[in-house]
Amino acid sequence: MSKTINAIRKQLKQNASEKTKKTAQTFFKEKIKIYGVTAPVAVKIGKESFKNIKDKTKAEIFALCEELLKSGYIEEAFIAYNWSHYLHKDFEPEDFKIFERWVNKNVSNWAECDTLCNHTIGTFIETFPQYIKQLKIWTKSKNRWTKRASAVTLILPARKGMFLKDVFEIADSLLLDADDMVQKGYGWLLKEASRKHQKETFDYVVKHKKVMSRTALRYAIEKMPENLRKKAMEK
Repeated sequence: MSKTINAIRKQLKQNASEKTKKTAQTFFKEKIKIYGVTAPVAVKIGKESFKNIKDKTKAEIFALCEELLKSGYIEEAFIAYNWSHYLHKDFEPEDFKIFERWVNKNVSNWAECDTLCNHTIGTFIETFPQYIKQLKIWTKSKNRWTKRASAVTLILPARKGMFLKDVFEIADSLLLDADDMVQKGYGWLLKEASRKHQKETFDYVVKHKKVMSRTALRYAIEKMPENLRKKAMEK
């Protein structure tokens, strides 16, 4: 197993550049640990490497994911979270505890949060929707990434028109949060919900616009027609 990890790290170092490292840092307010490999290349390395471990058990692959996450490198996190999503057909309810631990302990920036939540946890929730109640608990966390995760986990289901009532309940819980990463998270969620439920989402935004941050508001109405956007932005 360590042979696989070592091979990945060797490839990441070979594909790293100082220019990419510096450019990537500009997208984050916090300091990130990064080799300097572009996301598409890191994903490709992970995808190719997965071919060597695909016959291992889910527990063994999750253990490899944990090993990658220990390094703190953002590229290794991308690979770990993509690997976990490759196993989505084998997800079981007890896997939620693993994903929750990754959110609480390993996620340290918006890119890692969105990679894990949009795909792995979002797919898990579609399979086991009873776990949405856990996302609502996440909204009360002191961890900014756990709060953002509560919203961005439902991005892809919301885009399909799913879980509208839960989308609004999560937005309600995050509505007054002062953290811009959380505001952008639930604003993005509302935007995706508006694709299939424009009227309901518009009504929600108008109802709450006096207390909703302008950041969240702008995100939420981004896909709406211009006349609705103007109406929503009126003070």
